[in-house]
Amino acid sequence: DGVQMPPSIGRYQLLEPIGRGAMGNVYLGRDPLINRILALKAIDLSLGYDNPDCASTAESFLREASIAGSLSHPNIVTIFDVGESDGLAYIAMEYVRGHHLSEFAAPDRLLAVDTVLDLIARAADALDYAHRRNVVHRDIKPANIMYDSLSNNLKITDFGIAKLIDATRTRTGIVLGTPAFMSPEQLEGKNVNGHTDLFALGVSLYQLLTGLLPFRGASMTNLMFVIANEPHQSVTSVRSDLPKWLDEVVDRALAKNPADRFPCAAEMAAALRRAA
Repeated sequence: DGVQMPPSIGRYQLLEPIGRGAMGNVYLGRDPLINRILALKAIDLSLGYDNPDCASTAESFLREASIAGSLSHPNIVTIFDVGESDGLAYIAMEYVRGHHLSEFAAPDRLLAVDTVLDLIARAADALDYAHRRNVVHRDIKPANIMYDSLSNNLKITDFGIAKLIDATRTRTGIVLGTPAFMSPEQLEGKNVNGHTDLFALGVSLYQLLTGLLPFRGASMTNLMFVIANEPHQSVTSVRSDLPKWLDEVVDRALAKNPADRFPCAAEMAAALRRAA
């Protein structure tokens, strides 16, 4: 789209653009000090924020990124470095090959059921690890989970980024988590915890099994009402070839009341594996 790629950000050489998100651009880059190929997420601190004072935005961004950087788990993208350069905040992270799981969320692109259950169980393992360290993702969805079928590698990306968006925009910033994956309590602007991630993981599981979202609305207001009040259609009624026990797991993950969901991500992973 004609956007000029700078030759470098901080000390990192930029090789090619590899993605665009709500929060800025992602580049394939190289750390010349150790000749490491990595991914660089660059965020323009002045864009789209109501507060012209970028300093606090940069501060919260770097704080969130450093919390995410403290996570070390085989199913979480590793963060090597965070910094700020010429009005851009950046995160230097492990470059992960593969596809976002969102590519397998359409009815004609679905992965095998056993594969989906295994991937979601592994994502739950990663969330359990993060939650035990008091880190909540806040924007779990197939687009934030990378999967490489060749190496059977799964990685959750973008820990902590959603919190930054929420904090730096007006309350309408709440829309920026991905609305269809947000829990009732998150939409109400309540304090979120690990149960919020489990709800979003339940929505992701539903979408990867059926190619449909469990909650849909013609408008944001309508969608929020549906998520807060209306039951979802059971996965086995959408797809009759799915095993009956999946209804119970999905229903529990998508419970309106956080107390009715799995007590922790490890339990959700265990339920998926036990039944499978």
